Amino acid sequence: MAITLKGDQKISTVPTTRSKALKVNLNAHIYGTFAEIGAGQETVRNFFRAGGASGTIAKAMSAYDKDFSDAIYGIEEDNRYVTEPRLKKMLKHEMDLIEERLDREKHPDKLFFSYANTVATINFSKKFKGHGWVGIRFQLDPLEDYNEIILHLRFKETDARQQQETLGVLGVNLVYGAYYLNDSPKELLKSFYDNIDSDRLEIDMINFSGPRFMYVDNRLMSLQLVKNGMTNAVMFGPDGNNLLPAQVLYKKNILALRGSYRPVTKVNMDMFERSKQMFLAEKKVNPEKTQVIFEITLSNLRAEGEINERDFLDRAELLCALGQNVMITNYQEYFRLVEYFSEFTKERMGLAMGVYNLIQIFDEKYYRDLSGGILEAFGKLFYRDLKVYMFPYKDDETGDFITSDNLKVHPRMKELYKFFKNNGRLIDIKDFDQDILHIFSRRVLKMIKDGEEGWEEMLPEGVSETIKEKRLFGCSRKRV
Repeated sequence: MAITLKGDQKISTVPTTRSKALKVNLNAHIYGTFAEIGAGQETVRNFFRAGGASGTIAKAMSAYDKDFSDAIYGIEEDNRYVTEPRLKKMLKHEMDLIEERLDREKHPDKLFFSYANTVATINFSKKFKGHGWVGIRFQLDPLEDYNEIILHLRFKETDARQQQETLGVLGVNLVYGAYYLNDSPKELLKSFYDNIDSDRLEIDMINFSGPRFMYVDNRLMSLQLVKNGMTNAVMFGPDGNNLLPAQVLYKKNILALRGSYRPVTKVNMDMFERSKQMFLAEKKVNPEKTQVIFEITLSNLRAEGEINERDFLDRAELLCALGQNVMITNYQEYFRLVEYFSEFTKERMGLAMGVYNLIQIFDEKYYRDLSGGILEAFGKLFYRDLKVYMFPYKDDETGDFITSDNLKVHPRMKELYKFFKNNGRLIDIKDFDQDILHIFSRRVLKMIKDGEEGWEEMLPEGVSETIKEKRLFGCSRKRV
């Protein structure tokens, strides 16, 4: 066992990779196959080395050659090998073979599993660091249907051999966790990094499915990845299942809207509709290759202290009901978000935001940790093909609309502000609904919690019904 100490105090006890593999091997009920293609090959080796593997491993296969791999699993439509569909084919194919070749009457108590990975490690030029898909399909009761855990990883190491060894440890953690930590998905998630330093590996997507995970909300699992520092950004779609950001954003035009969405108001959706219309009108933007993202930062979720998971799911529920893709990030500064997007695309990017967010962008205090200060941040923010769409604010005292023309920034920032405005990087959203600018999410939230009347009219069509039906944000049926 690996023991972590702090002074004389024992903090945690983590089983070693060998002890995990051995415990699985010595369980007379667990029985299955390992299929590893590409740079895989390492997971099953840990089980062989631990001892007692003959009672656990039905077959270990390495379809390293592409032609052999295609002959076994078929050819993908995109002719790629390191993909989620490929992994799922591998898991199903190997499980079908187990059921076909083993007589269930002869093995009534066996818990079948198929483990698979399809991975590409770092290339010789070291420009591509490597990534992969890892998954397990398994039983926890011979009479139950199969459960499945699928994850995507990105390597941070710069040595192919080290990446392979890291993958082998992760594979053991996954198999062990599937059988011994399945009743606590959050702990199972954390266990993926047992005996692996966090700077060696990034896990940026995971999905749980099957009878034992019916109660698991995969959006919440996404949040855990960011909260635990396993990745800086996750994404999920309208159906609630997690998406791989790299796959969704690859070579796309990206329009991002950051907000609290607590709850989504008419202002949020007006900003969305107007900015989307302007973004798609750009000559460089192909509507068919455009991705719109509603983004929430981890710091926003922590605004009231610790992250409230129920509150997070309430926000996610509404955005999903509106058919939107949602991203949770650990990028408080906008330039870091744009840098992240730039990993996947060189196409046009747009940020839609309100006046206060724009004021923050031009506030020097947010860039004190950068050696180049605000100039470095702006260089990273605007060197890409980026435009900012600014949604106005109505001054209650004067009745004036605050736009890019009359926005007040710090005197030292005036010339910098003018430079970006005059070069068409800051654009006002003009055709907005003037009658809704009095609506603020925090006011609507208070009205919902206090049981006040009238908040329904401040939300997009259908949203208030969803809030009432699912009792989101503390809404009680008795009050509505």
